[in-house]
Amino acid sequence: MSEEKTRIHTRINADTERKITAAMPLANCRSQNEFVQKALNFYCDYLTAGDCTSVLPPIYLSALKATIKATEERISRLMFKQSVEMDMMMNVLAAGMEISEDTLQDLRGHCVQNVKKTNGSVTLEKAVEFQRGG
Repeated sequence: MSEEKTRIHTRINADTERKITAAMPLANCRSQNEFVQKALNFYCDYLTAGDCTSVLPPIYLSALKATIKATEERISRLMFKQSVEMDMMMNVLAAGMEISEDTLQDLRGHCVQNVKKTNGSVTLEKAVEFQRGG
């Protein structure tokens, strides 16, 4: 089953035709028509940037994917280590403190708001200041 095609009429100069002929083997095209169709699809994708996989060479895509994957793995490892340290700290504090359920819930609400307000930039100094009523 062949796909339906539309005929368009174009005129190109001799230099452009020579470029097409020279580039056809590089693009793995058997005809000028196939080459021009690939070139037009590429240029349309480039203009809309909606389908960057057809614009970027595969080597760049694989390098980009590998970089993102390595970054994700690194962040995941760091978050895991941070969670372990946080769990250790909470267990040490919980072992030595007697905190009521209500106080704990109030503190959680304050901490959520504080993290949102400071964009996660929480310091021990600010926590001490809060605990002292400042």
